[in-house]
Amino acid sequence: MNEEWCRTISDEVEHLLQAGFTRETFCPDMLSNLVLVKKKNGKWSVYIDFTNLNEAFPKDSYPLPRIDQLVEATAGHELLSFMDAYFGYNQIKIYQPDEEKTAFINDQEIYCYKVMPFRLKNIGATFQRVVN
Repeated sequence: MNEEWCRTISDEVEHLLQAGFTRETFCPDMLSNLVLVKKKNGKWSVYIDFTNLNEAFPKDSYPLPRIDQLVEATAGHELLSFMDAYFGYNQIKIYQPDEEKTAFINDQEIYCYKVMPFRLKNIGATFQRVVN
């Protein structure tokens, strides 16, 4: 890999480690690759290719709630709070024995997620189930 790619991947992995989203692992059950995609502004984005992991697990078809029911449920309450949906998935911890299924490799080490990462097939249904 060229120097720019290595630096981008290193920065992203370091960011995930400092945020407490990932940890180093040694013997994962599954292993995913990192994919670099160039954005319109010329910078690189790092994605983890969970294609094989998504194919290995069945789809969870938890239905999304109807928005009118959610709005009606708030009527009569004095306070209403919102979960930070942008980082919402990262607030859901993965069952520890399953963490290594989210393992990914960079040029030096293998890491796995401790919290739910984006781009997993069932993340939306899991998030909805936890929030409701």
